[in-house]
Amino acid sequence: MSKWVVILSSFGYLGLLFLIAWWAEKNAHKRKWLTGSGVYALSLAVYCTAWTYYGSVGYAASQGLSFLTTYIGPTLMAPFFWILLRKIIRICKTQRITTIADFIATRYGKSKLLGALITLVCFLGILPYMSIQLKAISNSFTILFQDSLESRVSFAFFYDTSFYTTLVLILFTILFGARKIDTAEKNVGLISAIAFESVFKLLAFLVVGGFVTYGIFNGFQDIFQKAEVQLPDFNQLLVVDPSHGYADWMLLNVLAMFAIVFLPRQFHVSVKENHDERHLKKATWMFPLYLLLINIFVIPIALGGNLLFAHHSIDADTFVLAIPLAQDQLGIALFTHLGGFSAATSMIIISSTALSIMFSNNLLMPLVVGSSTLTRSLKERLSPLLLQSRRGVIAALLLLAYLYYKYVGESFSLVSIGLISFVAVAQFAPLVVGGIYWKGGTRQGAITGIVVGFAIWLYTLVLPTMVSTGFLPQSLLSHGISWLHPETLFGITSLKPIPLAFFCSLWFNSLSYYGVSLLTSQTSLERNQAEVYVDIFKYSAVFESSIVWKGTAYQEDVKALIGRFLGLERTNRLFSRFMKENYIDALPQQADFRVVNYAENLLAGVVGSASARMLVASVVKEEEISLAEVLDILQESQQIKILNQELEKKSMALIEAGERLKKANQELVKLDRLKDQFISMVTHEMRTPITSIRAFSEILNDNPDLTDEEKGRFFDTIIKETDRMDRLINQVLDLEKMESGKIRISLSPQNLNDIVQESLNSLDQVISEKKIIMHQSLKENLPLVHGNRDRLVQVMLNLLSNAIKFCDDKRGEIWVFSGNGQDEVKVSVQDNGTGVPQESRQLIFEAFYQAKNQSALKPKGSGLGLSICKKIIEKHQGDIWVEDAEHGGANFSFILPKLN
Repeated sequence: MSKWVVILSSFGYLGLLFLIAWWAEKNAHKRKWLTGSGVYALSLAVYCTAWTYYGSVGYAASQGLSFLTTYIGPTLMAPFFWILLRKIIRICKTQRITTIADFIATRYGKSKLLGALITLVCFLGILPYMSIQLKAISNSFTILFQDSLESRVSFAFFYDTSFYTTLVLILFTILFGARKIDTAEKNVGLISAIAFESVFKLLAFLVVGGFVTYGIFNGFQDIFQKAEVQLPDFNQLLVVDPSHGYADWMLLNVLAMFAIVFLPRQFHVSVKENHDERHLKKATWMFPLYLLLINIFVIPIALGGNLLFAHHSIDADTFVLAIPLAQDQLGIALFTHLGGFSAATSMIIISSTALSIMFSNNLLMPLVVGSSTLTRSLKERLSPLLLQSRRGVIAALLLLAYLYYKYVGESFSLVSIGLISFVAVAQFAPLVVGGIYWKGGTRQGAITGIVVGFAIWLYTLVLPTMVSTGFLPQSLLSHGISWLHPETLFGITSLKPIPLAFFCSLWFNSLSYYGVSLLTSQTSLERNQAEVYVDIFKYSAVFESSIVWKGTAYQEDVKALIGRFLGLERTNRLFSRFMKENYIDALPQQADFRVVNYAENLLAGVVGSASARMLVASVVKEEEISLAEVLDILQESQQIKILNQELEKKSMALIEAGERLKKANQELVKLDRLKDQFISMVTHEMRTPITSIRAFSEILNDNPDLTDEEKGRFFDTIIKETDRMDRLINQVLDLEKMESGKIRISLSPQNLNDIVQESLNSLDQVISEKKIIMHQSLKENLPLVHGNRDRLVQVMLNLLSNAIKFCDDKRGEIWVFSGNGQDEVKVSVQDNGTGVPQESRQLIFEAFYQAKNQSALKPKGSGLGLSICKKIIEKHQGDIWVEDAEHGGANFSFILPKLN
């Protein structure tokens, strides 16, 4: 394969990550899914590194099912995310904690020493793990560049593509992982890129797995049948190794359970970057599903590689890439390489980001803040120093990982180095679990536990690694005392080295932690933190910061301190909002204890809890506080917050009541106006027939000699005007009854086609006299509706009468349609008149709407007909509306529910 194709594709992929991260950062506020549960669950798959992509196949090819423990453990832990991770997330959000080191140090009195120890363990434990990602990248490049799959070339660094990959990863991580000084802020761009990488590496692995299983072989059955015949160790590869019983299997599963929570990169994505605790619910099933999918083809690829390369010295860790190359499938090989590239880079990016924050918060800042020799000017420039230090750590860490890979990592498999790192971070388990469920844990106990566990880890796993590579003399292990040998520590021979190291280190770690904690006492700050951590749901539900503080402080000093890191403008804005929300008076010079708590909480997100404590201590005078006072202050804080919340609720209730009164007043004004319009319209409508009746009555009275024909014509007019008044009065009464709910409509099955036809028959004479062309399109077998026949005829007569009034004067046409949808029956009446303006289409269904425009010519109706129609249709659970007709006029339609 062309070297430049591989190089350009690889760096093009990194360029794509830049674009995705940049786009997500810009559009986070517009695309809510970028901060949703799906992206969150996918980001957890950063757990699946090059170890998963390459190493699992290599491990399965030689050790069989043991590789599964790395994924069964997290799957078993997933149901406990809501119990364990949710509590950790709540604590971290309350106290603005961003790393596992800060989490542990804060629990045990914000101990600088403990934070530094945890950071040191993470550095030494994760650096080799990062190096094997670079090893995987380098191996991938090497295999693609060489003519023979069995050849290996050790390039000088300036010829090594993985070296330049390291440089690009440094740039990417600095740009998107060390851009903000406040580490508590969410990094949407970075996490979106990691979620994309999770999808990409899964797709690539499924493609190569499908190719091996169904392209080279004829499915799972074919691979297993051939492996059973041709591979002498086939049976051993498909069972748990019985040589050490099942203890190894169990311990490795527990080890992976701890790793999914305590690895720095997992803590970063699952805790620090969590937007909503409820996202854990999706992660509980989506993450195990991801692990299942990415492991479906591991065994087939491992067996396929053993079959295809039975007579070649091909490293099993490279089977994923070597198989498509051996089959001359260069496209699949390139895609597979990019998938492995994705798996490695995602781990490197997140791990280096998390470790850089740990370094600045727990090693650099405590030294700078606590140093008496540093100049005042340097201490005044802590904010830029903080960012630059994180960026420097990222660069140094990645370069160290590269050097470790070149000089040490080449001698070990991906899985072995990965498991060593797992055992290192497992040392945090007693301190974390004990810290959030047991109030008795002390700082001395935590320090003793981590030192003991770390020392056993170094002795049992790191020391043999250094000896085997020649960095340390063999004599360190050949001391003649068998029970002290790292591989048979304390005479335990039933466990393999890694399960043995895990068991011994964790056992003595836990024993030291709990034993020393029982023998030592807590400081006031430790008591406070123990209370808050264990009962976090009790306290966090009612107030923002759970830190208890007692002493003397001044607002201006506290705000000036925060302003050095967050800027004065942002600081003033944050403090003003906090004081307003908590009803704290901003005028007194002396700061409320809640203000000091808030300030320390803000600083913790920037410099870590230990350094924040030191910085706040430099501007306040703190007093010792007893456990009873801790509980009293917490209780008081709860009561204050509850009172504030009650006041806020009442204030909101008053505002809502005011809004309701305002709307009610507007409605009364509207009703008053409608009342005036009603009276005006009714008197106007009644005046006309009354005037006609009086005029014709006077004519009849004053002219007794009128002919019978003239008298008859006058009497007919009087009767018509009387009917007109009667209709108006009945309409007004109908409308009043409907609006008041007094009228009850009896319903029965009705056919709307029959109602339409009856209404047309009633108006047939009028239609003929006006020479209106009538078109009908009534659907046959129209479904029945539940309705009142008389009222529905009233609606049809009104709609048809309006169409007759408003259709074209010279060549009037009316169209009547009926039809049905899935759940309703529809009737439409169209005319070719002038139509209804858009702005009037809702208003015409209001009573006496036409009375609002009395400057116009006298309207053609009372303005009550359509309002009554609307009430009738609503009584039938239907809807009525008007829109433009196809022929330029108005199209009145109504729908009624279909009778089931």
